[in-house]
Amino acid sequence: MARRTISDYTDHPWRIHDLAPDFEVEDVWAFRTPGAGPGDFRAVVKAIRASGGIQRMPLAARFLFAVRWRLGGLLGWDDPASGTGGRVPSLRDRLPGDLLAAPREEDRDGVPLKAVYETDTEAVSELANRTVHTLMHLGWARGADGDFELLMTVLVKPNGRFGRLYMAAIAPFRHLIVYPALTRGWERAWADRNGASA
Repeated sequence: MARRTISDYTDHPWRIHDLAPDFEVEDVWAFRTPGAGPGDFRAVVKAIRASGGIQRMPLAARFLFAVRWRLGGLLGWDDPASGTGGRVPSLRDRLPGDLLAAPREEDRDGVPLKAVYETDTEAVSELANRTVHTLMHLGWARGADGDFELLMTVLVKPNGRFGRLYMAAIAPFRHLIVYPALTRGWERAWADRNGASA
């Protein structure tokens, strides 16, 4: 796992750049995918989806997600009216015809992200609530060592001052607990994709 710079995301010719220029780059992380080639993006994403998601994460990460959903329920942060189609339009409303018609799979890992589009080199999911409208972009790129790797970029539009404070408050938890756990799980999912132990 490695944290990357914004340019590691912006330097690639992904279609997300034209679709979401009004979103800010919050985080960029790289995930190792040993042995993967230029055409293996969908295989990597499939392995991740099959790996069990949040339910397979370490206890500390699962606890943080549980606390967040509990607080969101108590404080009304996750009211459906504050989501896509309510407080904000979905990024799907911006898609050109080819992306709108492309097949996509919903994640089923306990996080209420909704699939926006998927191609042979990128996949985007979104989530909106009273704090933020966020996109999770997965992109396929050749790393500095020449091997292909998965880049996860989190893009955000915070909902006013409260949204910015919220994003700042959860940053240490994302960087110290959630992303490391996610990385171990995703890298293990790729290594174990054929039932082999890493």
